Amino acid sequence: VGTVLKIEDAKSAINVRAKFLMSPATVKDIMEMDYVQSGEILYISGTMTPTEILSACDEGAKIVKIYPVSALDGFQYISTLKKAFPHIFMVASQGITIDSIGEYILRGASAVVLSYAIFDKDAIAQHDLDKIQKLAHSATLVDNKSVNR
Repeated sequence: VGTVLKIEDAKSAINVRAKFLMSPATVKDIMEMDYVQSGEILYISGTMTPTEILSACDEGAKIVKIYPVSALDGFQYISTLKKAFPHIFMVASQGITIDSIGEYILRGASAVVLSYAIFDKDAIAQHDLDKIQKLAHSATLVDNKSVNR
């Protein structure tokens, strides 16, 4: 579940059986939750800079979200970060298109967030679930060479 900014929201999500939580920044209270510390719930901590990445990992993050990646030169930024942090799993987030998934994966992202690429605003406004389903399906058809690196 994302975007989770407060511990109350994290607890609500966990109560309805969320298995992961994601934030655009590192929320220390969420990071320190027993569910997160025990590994029962995956918390994807939001980071932007190398300092934030290292701090989040020092606090126990298993994976970090790089946000907003498109404002930081996109897949080139991921590639640069992976040179310094090859051991850290990174989720690229914000401004990612279905067509760019493969490049992000090739450059070192472990995963991508496709919120706006799949949940098209017009489709949502028109309750066009067929369009949303087609967009989600097209994201699953990304070149396997990228994904199976």
